[in-house]
Amino acid sequence: MEIEIKFRVSEDIKERLESLNAKFVGLEVQEDVYFDVPLPKLLRVRRISNLGKSYITYKEIMDRNNEEFYEVEFEVSDFNLAIEVFKRLGFDVKASIKKERLIYKLGDVTFELNKIPGLGNFLDIEVISDDPEEAKRKIWEVAEKLGLKKKDVEPRLYIELVNELSSRSS
Repeated sequence: MEIEIKFRVSEDIKERLESLNAKFVGLEVQEDVYFDVPLPKLLRVRRISNLGKSYITYKEIMDRNNEEFYEVEFEVSDFNLAIEVFKRLGFDVKASIKKERLIYKLGDVTFELNKIPGLGNFLDIEVISDDPEEAKRKIWEVAEKLGLKKKDVEPRLYIELVNELSSRSS
């Protein structure tokens, strides 16, 4: 199970991550297309343009705080054809999100620093575990070392944030 807590962060979070000796893994330039399925389910097609890779991802939110997810993800060879298949099956596109992601690792903890145009900077701290409580303890342990607090948590999904932004601007 994927356990993840999302924080709103400032630009200096990168330096704080590096001061923890988190290892930089790479940069991903992502485009996510989300389809209109009922929550707590999520269905998306992701293109990582700088790596030439695309994925279909199904997620199911397992808790009320949007922190615990069951996830199935697999690579596909063609981003646009994957989207076309879902559209032809009757799924409507709910949102499209572009982001630049810097990925860091520290032991079994993954840090995903996301810059999303119009929304700002976010840090997803993630642990893959069958024990959600232990995973959250690890996440909060490193979050505190980064100076992050409960008030910095962003409980909404990226798709919700993007849809709120687009409804405000229309």
